[in-house]
Amino acid sequence: MRHALLLAAVLLLAACASGPQRRPPGSGTSHSALAGLPPRVPSAASAGEANDILFRAIGLVGTPYRWGGNTPAGGFDCSGLVDYIYRTAANIQLPRTSHEMATMDARKVRQMTQLASGDLVFFDIGGAISHVGVYVGKGRFVHAPNSGGTVRLDDIDGPYWGGHFAYGKRVLD
Repeated sequence: MRHALLLAAVLLLAACASGPQRRPPGSGTSHSALAGLPPRVPSAASAGEANDILFRAIGLVGTPYRWGGNTPAGGFDCSGLVDYIYRTAANIQLPRTSHEMATMDARKVRQMTQLASGDLVFFDIGGAISHVGVYVGKGRFVHAPNSGGTVRLDDIDGPYWGGHFAYGKRVLD
């Protein structure tokens, strides 16, 4: 009996010893309707670059937002984040603003279901392209959303972003 009580006490203390694990905002499971689609890459030739971009983007989740920022140490705004990812993972220099990125010469992807990992994704907020992120697959994209926030993963077809999605651009073709 004494051993049973001791064992019960040890198990109770062990169960209380670890708190819930905290995950960065936007890093949980995708609830996107696109999550079940087969993965896409821009082309066989650029699959390695797309993979490098995906890992670089995911690795920056949790970095603080900073307007005008373009480094992990200083923080990122949306276009600074996208440019940093492409520059460091694929040696591709992009224009500085989301509007300039949206007008650059690259294949336009109009439907979310046709997006491939590494595609730039643009959002029309207030009647103009004013936000950009990097599509990472399974209906999710990495972006630096707003002041006071951090770089995060979000569902591209969620209530807010799905309503503002304009198109994607395939830079890696």
